[in-house]
Amino acid sequence: MPLLSELREGDQAIIESVDGTDSIAMRLMEMGLLPEEPIEMIGRAPLGDPLEYRVSGCQISLRKVEASRISVRLPTQ
Repeated sequence: MPLLSELREGDQAIIESVDGTDSIAMRLMEMGLLPEEPIEMIGRAPLGDPLEYRVSGCQISLRKVEASRISVRLPTQ
């Protein structure tokens, strides 16, 4: 299953799960990164980190290490 951090600019996916039960995982879910939520990768910083996504109509930036904790599935064509 691909990770959110592996998406390329313009890719859209559906969130499958957020790995872990620690405070970072809880914070990611509070930010709207919930299972079955559509998400789009919209860009990355010049050095590749952080990464920027659109979820629930909001733009959020995540460090690559945070995005790698989120499993996604690609929508079927």
